[in-house]
Amino acid sequence: MAAIVQVENLTKTYDGGFTALKDVSLDIQEGEILALLGPNGAGKTTLISTICGISNPTSGRVRVGGHDVIEDWRAARSLIGLVPQEIRLEPFEIVGNTVRFSRGLFGKSANPAFIDEVLHDLSLYDKRNARTAELSGGMRRRVLIAKALAHEPRVLFLDEPTAGVDVELRRDMWRLIERLRGEGVTIILTTHYIEEAEMIADRIGVIRSGELLLVEEKADLMRRLGRKELTVELHHPVETLPDRLAEYDLTLSGDGRRLVYGYKAGEERTGITRLLSALQAEGMALIDLQTRESSLEDIFVDLVQEGEGP
Repeated sequence: MAAIVQVENLTKTYDGGFTALKDVSLDIQEGEILALLGPNGAGKTTLISTICGISNPTSGRVRVGGHDVIEDWRAARSLIGLVPQEIRLEPFEIVGNTVRFSRGLFGKSANPAFIDEVLHDLSLYDKRNARTAELSGGMRRRVLIAKALAHEPRVLFLDEPTAGVDVELRRDMWRLIERLRGEGVTIILTTHYIEEAEMIADRIGVIRSGELLLVEEKADLMRRLGRKELTVELHHPVETLPDRLAEYDLTLSGDGRRLVYGYKAGEERTGITRLLSALQAEGMALIDLQTRESSLEDIFVDLVQEGEGP
């Protein structure tokens, strides 16, 4: 796949001296879903704003569909749809006009059938003649999404789109995202709901303190950094572990009844067979075995905490 978004050595330093982005380079492939994860203040929104041409970079270059976002901003921006975190709408305008106006801003000819389709997809059609001030927060969020889709963008940025919204909107959102991906739209998502990123993303990017720590295929990341845990429930509690078990990555529970053994998710040789043989040799009878695999959230927390102080 060709890269539809190209970010090269992007740095953003504000007038006060704070550097929000530090030499970020990133290629986003056409038709993929990229989840950009990071703690608050990591630089996610700044990166999106710079790609979208809302904020100018201090140095570096960004191209969308081959168009430089500074030198050829109009062509670049016409390819982008943005759903921001903040809900800002003209309160006395009706929903249908609000969405149609966004299409017109990009010089697109009127297409009532397409606008109606977008409104139907987002369960807004029945509200098309309502003023935005009359809508709930979740409905106003839907209007933002409809506005972003009105000019048929090829790249869609979703900056915390499901923050504080109801389950129904979240479900409608992911259904729409799957349809858009099927149509070849590239989607870049930031979210605090990491289980959502784990569910729908093709690749995961992790940003911390303005630095892009990694961008990797989700499956490869889970295999490379994921861990599994085997919990062994003992028939009789023990106070300490025998010396023979010191070579294993074992944690003994406070009541002495459970051993937790950690190992890499992608390893061919887990050491479990040897561990069970060693337990048997020590006369430690087992009641039950349970396994647990680390989630994307576990991996994310480890990455962003790495190198941070207490």
